[in-house]
Amino acid sequence: MKTTQINNLNNFEGSILVPVFETSAQNVIPITFDNVTLSSKVFYGKKGTTYLVEKEGNTYLFLGLGKKIDYKSLKTIFRKVASKDKAVFSKTTALALPKEFTNDEVEAVISGLVLGTYNLGHYKKQETHPFLDMDFELKILSETNYNSTIDKAIKIARAQLETLTLVDLPPNRVTPKYLTEWAVDRGSKYGFKVKALGLEACEIEGIEAFLSVGKGSQNELQFIIMHYEPNIPTPNLKHVGLVGKGITFDTGGLNIKTSGMLDMKSDMAGGAAVFGAMQLIADLQLAVKVTAIVPCAENAVSSKSFLPSDVIKSYSGATIEIIDTDAEGRLILADGLAYMVKNFDPEYIVDIATLTGSSMGTFGHECAALFTNNEAVAKGLQAAGDSIGERMWPLPLWEAYDQDIESDIADVRNYSGKPLAGAITAAKFLEYFTKDHKAWAHLDIAGVAYGTDEFAKSKHATAYGVQLLTKYIENL
Repeated sequence: MKTTQINNLNNFEGSILVPVFETSAQNVIPITFDNVTLSSKVFYGKKGTTYLVEKEGNTYLFLGLGKKIDYKSLKTIFRKVASKDKAVFSKTTALALPKEFTNDEVEAVISGLVLGTYNLGHYKKQETHPFLDMDFELKILSETNYNSTIDKAIKIARAQLETLTLVDLPPNRVTPKYLTEWAVDRGSKYGFKVKALGLEACEIEGIEAFLSVGKGSQNELQFIIMHYEPNIPTPNLKHVGLVGKGITFDTGGLNIKTSGMLDMKSDMAGGAAVFGAMQLIADLQLAVKVTAIVPCAENAVSSKSFLPSDVIKSYSGATIEIIDTDAEGRLILADGLAYMVKNFDPEYIVDIATLTGSSMGTFGHECAALFTNNEAVAKGLQAAGDSIGERMWPLPLWEAYDQDIESDIADVRNYSGKPLAGAITAAKFLEYFTKDHKAWAHLDIAGVAYGTDEFAKSKHATAYGVQLLTKYIENL
């Protein structure tokens, strides 16, 4: 998408998007723009409404924003316009930005428009979206120069589009090796280093909990490590560690899932969020050092699969009793966290995973579950999430829950065996492998990473976490 700023519509011919804040249904003062006048009886800017007018060769699409609007709603409105109203757009389209708009609102609008180019039909013949046409140009009608904001918005959407694709593609394509290839390619393009440990390397390193999960699959596991530092040398860089769950498909293992398996290609959505965040962080050249680990494996059923009641080793040296092979995500994260702490020791660590149905049972599809004993980290993550509509809410890590992961035969067990406090006990298990890191946080995104909305008939990815992680790191 090419963008050009203009100050007026003189000699303009094409389509014009006109966002309008709500006046009132009873307001006698009409809405006017350019040479178009709308009676409030026809359109008054109610949130989510649109009104199409053709006049003197131009097409005007008025978009209702309501009396006030948040970042996520604004982004969704413009994504919907780009996705559903493609016929409105001509090769030359103008966007009229209201004077009241802030930089954040401009960012939401532009990234929403770019996200609207996404189509779930990866294996169907598709017409090219008008925005992706080489000749397409979006003219920004505004007295304020928003070039840097627009550039950032496009980069945000571009990273989120990558994450949507990674999660929505089928598991016979998105294997651990595919994710390694993706990371290497994007690292080369955007400027971060990538190292991937395969089966033999993981055996040498002793990343054994991860190995146990992946050994039942014919697709070789990959322990992907990424490093980013800004191109311009910067003293006293903060160092952030990200760990994402990369289970490319989860059958449940020998404790096989009896329902919901169709959606288990989404079990790598936490890892995909980390991949997208790494692309975005590097693309924005944030002044921070970031190390990211995404352990990628398929939890499959075969004669080689690990067994319930097995006792396995972990990278930290602790032994783990396997109560349930479907509690596999925490096993690979445990090794990812332990590897991060031992080898890189960042100041902050955030792990992100579609970890438990329990978190979804608590919060539904409205927010993620947040676990941390660091109040500043909690506030920073929540503030970043609230500002962009990627919300989360804290749950406790009290010592009272320690007993749920205690084992008689091993140092720790991977599941309490109780249908209670599942998200909390999973977080307690992860905490065990952080060596009491003072600024660690865990995000359980099972309810927000994959779901249904107006953009497709079937469940699909949301890209939750990409912008959240980036914004949190940026705010540091």
